[in-house]
Amino acid sequence: MTRSVPLRFRRPPLCAASLLALSCLSWPAGAQAPAAGAAPPVPAATRPATVAGTATTASANTATHVLTLRQMGAYGPIALRGVDHARRLDIGVRLDEVVTAARLKLAFSYSPALVFPLSHIKLTLNDEVIATLPLEEKEAGRLVTREIDIDPRFFTDFNHLRVQLIAHYTLDHCEDPLHSSLWADISPATTLTLNTSRVTLPDNLALLPAPFFDRRDNRRVTVPFVLPAGADGATLRAAGVAASWLGALAAWREARFPVARTVPAGSDAIAFVTPQTIPAGLNLSAIASPIAGPTVSLMPNPASPDRKLLVVAGRNAQELQTAVNALVLGKAAMAGNSARVESVDIGKPRRPYDAPAWAPTDRPVLFRELVPDPQDLQVAGSNPNPIRVNLRVPADLYDWTRSHVPLNLRYRYTAPPTYNDSVLSIDINDQLVRSYRLRPLASTDDHNVVSVPLLSGTTASASQRVGIPAFRVGSNNQMQFQFHIDSQKTGLCTSTATDVARAAIDPDSTIDFSRFSHYTGLPNLAYFANSGYPFTRLADLADTAVVVPDAPTATDQEALLSLLGHMGKWTGLPSLRVTVVPTTELDSVRDRNLLLIGTGSGAATLEKWGKSLPLLIARGKTEISLRDQRTGVWSNWLAGVREDPVTPVGRAILSADGPVAALVGFESPLADGNTVVALTATEDRRVADVLDALENPGKVAQMRGDLTVIRQDQVDGLRLGERYYVGDLPWYARIWVRVSAFPSLLAIGGLLAGLVVALSLFWTLGRLAARRGGS
Repeated sequence: MTRSVPLRFRRPPLCAASLLALSCLSWPAGAQAPAAGAAPPVPAATRPATVAGTATTASANTATHVLTLRQMGAYGPIALRGVDHARRLDIGVRLDEVVTAARLKLAFSYSPALVFPLSHIKLTLNDEVIATLPLEEKEAGRLVTREIDIDPRFFTDFNHLRVQLIAHYTLDHCEDPLHSSLWADISPATTLTLNTSRVTLPDNLALLPAPFFDRRDNRRVTVPFVLPAGADGATLRAAGVAASWLGALAAWREARFPVARTVPAGSDAIAFVTPQTIPAGLNLSAIASPIAGPTVSLMPNPASPDRKLLVVAGRNAQELQTAVNALVLGKAAMAGNSARVESVDIGKPRRPYDAPAWAPTDRPVLFRELVPDPQDLQVAGSNPNPIRVNLRVPADLYDWTRSHVPLNLRYRYTAPPTYNDSVLSIDINDQLVRSYRLRPLASTDDHNVVSVPLLSGTTASASQRVGIPAFRVGSNNQMQFQFHIDSQKTGLCTSTATDVARAAIDPDSTIDFSRFSHYTGLPNLAYFANSGYPFTRLADLADTAVVVPDAPTATDQEALLSLLGHMGKWTGLPSLRVTVVPTTELDSVRDRNLLLIGTGSGAATLEKWGKSLPLLIARGKTEISLRDQRTGVWSNWLAGVREDPVTPVGRAILSADGPVAALVGFESPLADGNTVVALTATEDRRVADVLDALENPGKVAQMRGDLTVIRQDQVDGLRLGERYYVGDLPWYARIWVRVSAFPSLLAIGGLLAGLVVALSLFWTLGRLAARRGGS
């Protein structure tokens, strides 16, 4: 049995599955094989929105990974209902690992009303049966745990674990396949433990982005960067472009980039090297000696030969930028262990709001553009899982007319024979929008069943124009379409098969944001935490500068790289035009939006800007504005921009022993209308608390206003300062926005308008009467 993978390499033979045959795991130098078909990637509809860190232990050549139910694609407990109901879980195995042992710990409960000799749970992996678990009467109705050893030979790159309930509640031939007694629930306590051995990959740039990013791996992407302590802004910018590239690839997996001064052991890493900054222990003679220009090379990690080190080299920082631009734009043309870069054209500047990860807002968007595979829009069964469509849009969309978001939905389904409880429910972000009853098959739909059976059948189609309430929509959304096709029974012994129903959302369905303007109130850290706005307004970050301390620590550099990794995740594009400067060069970027690392000299910059900030951490004390938060009104973006009545009542100066980190947003003191978002903390190492919070969806949901304070596991979002407005609205719309914030003015305006209309009508009718009387 041979495991095939994408790119040009074939998995080792089956002997790699045995710990006694580890000699088979080494790749011969230059070994290549023709590309072979690989299983499709995990569909976006089954991916969790955010993947928590997997419990992993490792030795030199082996590792143990514990995958949770959520990490295998389940959004929560798995509910199995009916005679024959199944759910699929998705498991990926990295290109540089081979499974040597696997154990599934299945935690489940089931109905006590079953006929137990006929009921069981069937488990398959890639269509191979791995176990059948009998359901015993004595354990019914309570949580049961079973551990199943899985033959590692069944694992490939992309794997599908299928859990199927086969259950009966009566020995009668008259059995309702959807009876309420037929149930089993798979608990989130279910885990899959994989023992893996490392495969030594060849030093070939054609493998990129593996092993630094592997699309088979659902875990967080963690790639150490090797940077010199005195790295200048240009070097940090080059590293930031690489981090944003990996962040764009990682997407929902999240990404983190710790910084080291020497090559770290036990991990794949990326080193940025000039002749003056070669890390200790790194010998470049095997790939490029001396450095003769922009070069990208792949070599064994000298601290761990079974790992890889990607070396981005140049004679100066400008050549490092050229090399990294070639890496993120031209990796498809790279091969061998080293590539010399002659020149790179990074293309035209991006237009506002054209980020690849965002849905276009200048035209209706087809659903086929929002899913990686149209198959993700189809489901089977009478009560299937929801069809999920992810949708990211700019955070500043605004409609001053308060209309809905137009959704033109087309769908098909197996039609019920009569009107019953078959419905389609449309949700967005787990909030119900509309629910439609599915109509039965009309007689005119089935007129050619005999003569042309392939052109007709029992599938009905329908379309609906739905208005999604604007306040239900944010910058990062998920639309859910839940079909329920009810069975129809006309007698005691009449039943319907459970697996014949089909339903699909047409890929030509559309959602349209083209009528909305770009206008919003800032600062709003909810926009930043969910989509990077306003920095991501230009996907290449051409109007953004990252300001780092003059002498940044490894933690400061990690914050820079991780934040740019988030920018790549939010836009789907490397930050090719971002600027990185130390605080001493702040005036050179005064016309840009600023992302500031507020430690060291960065903290001194914040202190200079002073009491206009909602929070100031300096010299061991914390100074914060005070305000009655009950007066604040949080506004959703499409619901409209509303003035928050800012009523600060004072300012407090505190001195506390506990650690505090914060995100602070405010209008740039250097240029009106520009935004500053600063990361600040009572201790430099506490900046990592902000990075941790940005990877936690529960904590991201608490970020808002102009100040987010992070104290261990507690996150508080506050609005303490004044708002300013950015965007483009017609003059009459601006007047309406301002006036609509004051209901009393609207009432007076309505009375005056009514009086003007009444007087005009009175005058017009009087003139008409006078003309008639004169004639």
